[in-house]
Formats: sequence, structure tokens, C-alpha cells
Amino acid sequence: MLSLPELLRALEPRGTRQIALTNGCFDLIHVGHIRSLEHAAAEGDVLVVGINDDASVRLLKGEARPLIPANERAELLAALACVDYVTIFPERTAEALVAAVRSLG
Repeated sequence: MLSLPELLRALEPRGTRQIALTNGCFDLIHVGHIRSLEHAAAEGDVLVVGINDDASVRLLKGEARPLIPANERAELLAALACVDYVTIFPERTAEALVAAVRSLG
């Protein structure tokens, strides 16, 4: 799991690599998540997965969530062969993460 600044450094220099990015809460990882991640990975050379932090998951899904803490969700996703980088973001949406990755050009 990388912070956003660490992720941006890891993705530089981009060169001709196509970066695929997807995001979500990934609170209860199931086969649909795996299929979605594999599909996203096929769209690029590098797959970045953004995970909502615990506070934003509570805002999105209710006070009883997340069931699994963000660091553990990140570790689970990072262990998947199709995932290259995982970062946790605090916002309700991944707009800032998408903008930061797009800024790499």
C-alpha cells in the first residue's frame, strides 16, 4: 500500500505505459470484485486500485462499516496478481486520485 505521493513517484516516469485505475470500498471482497479487477488490469499495463478509507466507507455505507479496516483491505488487494499498486484515499469519491494520476500525463 502506498500513499498518494509514493504512488505518484512509483508511476513516474510513465513512458508509454498505460495506467488503468479503479476504486471502491472493497469491504467484502467477492468474486465480482476479482473479475472487475482482472478486467480493469486488462485495460492497461499497470493497475492502480484506490480504496476508500474507513471514515469515507462509514459515510457511504453506514456506521457499521467497514467490516475490514482499510490497511487490511489494501493488503488483500495488493496480494492479487492483477493488482500493481494500492492506495487509500480519504474522500467519498476518487476524483482527486484520478486527477493526480492523470496529471502524470
